Amino acid sequence: MEKKLISFVIPCYRSEHTIRTVVDEIISVVQTKKDFDYEIILVNDCSPDNVWNVIKTMSIENSKIKGVSLSRNFGQQSAILAGYAQTTGAYVFSLDDDGQAPIESIFELIAKLDEGYDVVYAKYSEVKQNLFRRFGSYIARKMSQFCIGIPKNIRITSFFVAKQFIIKEMLKYNHPYPFLSGLVFRATKNVACVTTNHRSRKEGKSGYTIKKLLSLWLSGFTAFSVKPLEISTFIGGIFSVIGFIYAIIIVIKKIMGTITTAGWASIVCLLLIIGGIQMILLGLIGEYIGRIYICINNAPQYVVKETVGFEK
Repeated sequence: MEKKLISFVIPCYRSEHTIRTVVDEIISVVQTKKDFDYEIILVNDCSPDNVWNVIKTMSIENSKIKGVSLSRNFGQQSAILAGYAQTTGAYVFSLDDDGQAPIESIFELIAKLDEGYDVVYAKYSEVKQNLFRRFGSYIARKMSQFCIGIPKNIRITSFFVAKQFIIKEMLKYNHPYPFLSGLVFRATKNVACVTTNHRSRKEGKSGYTIKKLLSLWLSGFTAFSVKPLEISTFIGGIFSVIGFIYAIIIVIKKIMGTITTAGWASIVCLLLIIGGIQMILLGLIGEYIGRIYICINNAPQYVVKETVGFEK
């Protein structure tokens, strides 16, 4: 009987001391099921540490471990897509390199997937992240619910499994600024969650900075939704109505002779508020236009510098 192949894609950044432990646990869990085999694709997102040498060593030791090294730091989302492009398994897992993913739950997610779902996320009963990362995840979740229409009962995490046809559909997006949640829900709404435990980080801290989180949020806003532009139109309409009503009030007061000299402070405050809102909305429109320009110029989603293990 032919074994079912599971592909694991792990983006690697500053994880030279943790990635081997993560890989070893994946292998030990998969080997408990005789009907399954595995391949592990490790993507070096131009990490400044020695993780690429660790990946090459593991690939030499085990032909089922393969490595992809990117020419520069393209970000986690692009690195995952670079790994997806190399997968051949019927089931494709994504997980982080920090050891927080509950790898022992692999077959629970597969069992849920086999119930007829296309994608299954791990839903954590308790999130083991610092306050900053929890806040970032909360904003990303609310943004995804609003802009992409993700159901409130679905929790998006970095540990999930998808069927191969979903991965192929996601790979059709070849522009920069990918947003994985948007790509998933653009391909299917047949998504479920499995509640499991979240582990503490084995070493170091999250690579997501404020700048990277803002970039990820903007990718979600601008690449998969026009709702921010619709909100801009709505806000503009509200202020136009307020201005029109205020103008009518001024005219009536002028006719009745009850108008008084306007205060400069109130006028300046009003101008600053309206001007600030206009600049924010112009910046949002500029972000859309700038990203369209970059996509038209065929900016790469990622560039593969080196691979290891695929020739075997």
